[in-house]
Amino acid sequence: MSTVTVPAVLVGRIPITDVSPCVEGGRLPAKAVVGEHIPIRATVFREGHGSLGAEVVLLDPRGQEVARERMRDLGTGLDVWGAHVVPVSEGAWSFVIEAWDDPWGTWWHRASIKVPAGVDIEVELEEGARLIDSLTGSPRLAEIARTVRNVELPPEVRLAAAVDPDVLQVLATSPLRAGVTTCGPWPLLVERRRALVGSWYEFFPRSEGAKGRPLRSGTFATAANRLPAIAAMGFDVVYLPPIHPIGATHRKGRNNTLEPRAGDPGSPWAIGAKDGGHDAIHSELGTEADFASFVSAARTLDLEIALDLALQASPDHPWVREHPEWFTTRADGSIAYAENPPKKYQDIYPLNFDNDPEGLYAEVLRIVRYWIGLGVSIFRVDNPHTKPLWVWQRLIGEINAEHPDVIFLAEAFTRPPMMRALAEAGFQQSYTYFTWRNDKEGLEEYFGELAGPAAAYMRPNAFVNTPDILHEYLQHGGPGAFAIRAALAATLSPTWGVYSGFELFEGTAVREGSEEYLDSEKYELKPRDWALAEREGKTLAPFITTLNALRRTLPPLQDLRSLHFHRTEDPEVIAYSKSVGSATTLVVCTLNPHNVRETTVWWDMPALGMDWHDRFIAHDHLTDQTYTWGQGTYVRLDPAVNVAHIAEIRHAP
Repeated sequence: MSTVTVPAVLVGRIPITDVSPCVEGGRLPAKAVVGEHIPIRATVFREGHGSLGAEVVLLDPRGQEVARERMRDLGTGLDVWGAHVVPVSEGAWSFVIEAWDDPWGTWWHRASIKVPAGVDIEVELEEGARLIDSLTGSPRLAEIARTVRNVELPPEVRLAAAVDPDVLQVLATSPLRAGVTTCGPWPLLVERRRALVGSWYEFFPRSEGAKGRPLRSGTFATAANRLPAIAAMGFDVVYLPPIHPIGATHRKGRNNTLEPRAGDPGSPWAIGAKDGGHDAIHSELGTEADFASFVSAARTLDLEIALDLALQASPDHPWVREHPEWFTTRADGSIAYAENPPKKYQDIYPLNFDNDPEGLYAEVLRIVRYWIGLGVSIFRVDNPHTKPLWVWQRLIGEINAEHPDVIFLAEAFTRPPMMRALAEAGFQQSYTYFTWRNDKEGLEEYFGELAGPAAAYMRPNAFVNTPDILHEYLQHGGPGAFAIRAALAATLSPTWGVYSGFELFEGTAVREGSEEYLDSEKYELKPRDWALAEREGKTLAPFITTLNALRRTLPPLQDLRSLHFHRTEDPEVIAYSKSVGSATTLVVCTLNPHNVRETTVWWDMPALGMDWHDRFIAHDHLTDQTYTWGQGTYVRLDPAVNVAHIAEIRHAP
């Protein structure tokens, strides 16, 4: 007689596959933040036609069960089940999925068909009564079981008794479970909310308060005078470019020339001079005590300080003299400067972690700890993709073990696999390609990816501009373009950012075809007359203030994973929704900064939790108007008046 060998399998009685969120098969934790509604998904199925049940069990960092959420079949036809969990504190959480054979569901599906058809009535009702008997010793349920068995009653009455509310209530909390299969635990790293949600404002302290002829640098004291206005616009994070001494050798002049004039301050990213390097403060900005006062002033306004961490050095940096092995030496004996052909950065030497990895790493760790000691809670890391991944995995892991609230943002405009790897190495946030996504197709494809599987490992920070990224859309779109990009960034992503001058519609490039600003602040002081712009009404600040206020009052705008795009007839109008719990926010935005657009938005009603023919009340927070909308909604957007609707679904009419 032949013997059949049953192969070992990775599933139990009930197969559970395709679990998400999941990073690298569970070898790395998926990311979440405190209070985030995290969608848990899995493919759950079984042989035959019996019914299933499934739950997500949420485990806190101690491994204790804190929540149990019933999953439901999402109706995809592919056996995909889902539920949401909400972790309430930071730490190494996890979740388990349990699935089981559902005897009650199997019986009800069969009995609800056979009893009305007069088939096997007594057998089916007796089996139902026995299932009710197994629920509890409650007198009420015993009475219901007797009713189901009462042959003197019509079969339809006996069947209806089986689904008495008291029965269903017990089943909802204590379902009958057979052949329970457990899948997990799946790791879930929960960090503070700022890792996902925030509004960033970037500015150069040296330009704030710069005065005189020739211009003299602003200081931390004068820059602190700008903080109340930044806070009043609703920003949470103030991001500072490097504040260290700047090298003189090969210093860049205005508009990135190689011939600086007397008084040109140089690029802050050319770090290091005789006064010190990454652990020093530029003398014109002030002292360590002045920086501490600046940080304190920001904190009183509920602003966090993010500092640029640029691991590179000017030729004048003390490292060049003391540790030449930390750089790359070329065949002619010179140290290689940074370049991205055809671009050259003669004022910067990149670091080389291959020659003395432990010594260089120890120095970087010391520098980060130094700035944390001075109150920096966020680091925007410049070009992390040009350093070995092990540096970031080790550094972020070590720092977060000491300071769990410290956040690292990857400024890496590079290939998607590297951006993913940096996020998986530990970066809490990542810059995005948002500045180059200006059409409907590009926005939907890119943010659909970010809100989909990528949300398990990468959190986007959608900056509308940076000191060296001025997209042609802003160069040629006028004020409408600035309003459109702000509305999109602030509502598509839970975190967005603005570089100073955006609110003044600064959009002149150094030359046609370039993304560099004319008279770039990277190479010169750039004081701005904020008061004059406000008096003349030439500022986007009121609109930015409104956007940030809505982000705080409408919970869906703080969410990423629920983003859902809806169809519009006009390719120059985009529509999407976000939902958290019972709250849903709708956004309709024009993408044309020059002309009025009129179109119909076709809302995916089931995605909004409604039937196709339902109508609902939508309150637009930008115009303070209330509309009755349905599946097909007419909209008219004039970029000179109102670029978007940001509407809250309140209730059905």
